Amino acid sequence: MGKYSIKELEQLSGIKAHTIRIWEKRHQIIEPSRTDTNIRYYSDDDLKKILNISILNNNGLKISKIADLSSEELSLKVEELSNQRPEMEMHIDRMVIAMVELNEIKFEKLISDLTLKYGFVNTIKNIIYPFLEKIGVLWLTGNINPAQEHFIANLIRQKLIVAIDGLPVSNKPEAKRVVLFLPENELHELGLLFYHYLIKRLSYKTYYLGQCVPPDDLDSVVRIHKPHYLVTSLSTTSTEKRLRDTLLNLSTAFPDCHLYISAKQLNHFNVTLPGNVTKFLGPQELSMIFTENLNK
Repeated sequence: MGKYSIKELEQLSGIKAHTIRIWEKRHQIIEPSRTDTNIRYYSDDDLKKILNISILNNNGLKISKIADLSSEELSLKVEELSNQRPEMEMHIDRMVIAMVELNEIKFEKLISDLTLKYGFVNTIKNIIYPFLEKIGVLWLTGNINPAQEHFIANLIRQKLIVAIDGLPVSNKPEAKRVVLFLPENELHELGLLFYHYLIKRLSYKTYYLGQCVPPDDLDSVVRIHKPHYLVTSLSTTSTEKRLRDTLLNLSTAFPDCHLYISAKQLNHFNVTLPGNVTKFLGPQELSMIFTENLNK
């Protein structure tokens, strides 16, 4: 069972902590448990209920009315509302619920419906990415159940791999070559897989190395295939010096390649990028960059 602080409940649901406390007191919508030291915490069921309440409340249903609904009635109302108004935030909240429940059937149906409605790329960019951002704080702090994390990450990973496998391999001699990798100690590859999909569908020749690639292995691949571009992503918390050293080492080791990197730390640290290194903010910007690179 998951164990969530009220701050984490706020981050996942979008409902302010003080509002949750008011709802607890006035409407008894949930009742937190307490540790031996009297610290409040919430269960998976509490999280699921708050997410459902958030969906209904954000769509105009008063909390006093919501409080009178049973759990079954609450879920039914959410299903009815989602059929009437399929908005992005609602889909994201439903994904969180599927994750908490470890409900593969619900998740598969949701992804299939969204892909049919919005297309694969828009579903990943506008729903999956915000979903991962929403639960990212729990992944980083270790406050999410590992089973839930692996469950949802592997389902998304499977979707991405199938989509990548469905793209044709470029055999054109003039096709520009791209190596995608995560450095050592970088394990979260969902973003990199989506970058691979976006680049491969533009008819680049891609070499996907995956997570936690040792420097010597990366060097061997670069020497053999002589790529034009390297693409990577950093999500592990790093010091400014370590980040600067990583970029400098990559830039120096591969002077004939242009490195594209996504790293949130670059927005917080005052790091000067080497001449052959460019940062990008996400999939949309990366897609634009590699579309422009086709004409260079």
